[in-house]
Amino acid sequence: MTPPPIIAPSILASDFSRLAEEVRRIEGAADWAHVDVMDNHFVPNLTIGLPVVQSLRKATVIPFDVHLMITDPERWAPGYAEAGAYNVTFHAEASEDPVALAKTLRAAGAKAGLAIDRDTPVEPYLELLPYFDTVLIMTIKAGFGGQSFMPELLGKVRDVRRRVQVGDLDVRIEVDGGIAADTIEQAAEAGADAFVAGTAVYGAADPAEAVRKLRALAANRMGT
Repeated sequence: MTPPPIIAPSILASDFSRLAEEVRRIEGAADWAHVDVMDNHFVPNLTIGLPVVQSLRKATVIPFDVHLMITDPERWAPGYAEAGAYNVTFHAEASEDPVALAKTLRAAGAKAGLAIDRDTPVEPYLELLPYFDTVLIMTIKAGFGGQSFMPELLGKVRDVRRRVQVGDLDVRIEVDGGIAADTIEQAAEAGADAFVAGTAVYGAADPAEAVRKLRALAANRMGT
């Protein structure tokens, strides 16, 4: 049975001066709040870190989907799990031992996610899928919001979906980058079942309604 789609608005596109309020605007509509952590090393941008996540966790009940675009995730990722993140995703390109880190995150109480950036082949990581709860396929280059969706990257989604089906694995396939009303159906058709949307949600007059519309589009294409 196909699970219902997950919609995870990226707070990177929200008003940082009212962060707690912005997250609460999607409560009851979104499944997760996607939290982009960038360190100005792994990617050339700097966003928020652990203290902000710890504070924000106290202000909302929505599960946090933390996406670490950072170097040395072995050092920093467990802190986000301990802070109460539901799902902690780190980049394959930044990790020396992805399986070991996944086990550490699960032991700390979080789901473990593996992110694959735009220019990274997915094939070397397919054998690691049983150790993860989420695989995040970037449909842009990691590090900047507002980029255009790159449909040519959906081949990676199809590859992961095939491996998940063959192995009968319980793994969410998440896509991140340029997801909006005119692209989410393509991603769903390719096999994604979790969708990060930034501007498409927080650029709307009613973010919660935007989430509901995105979910309906994805669910229709997924047949759920």
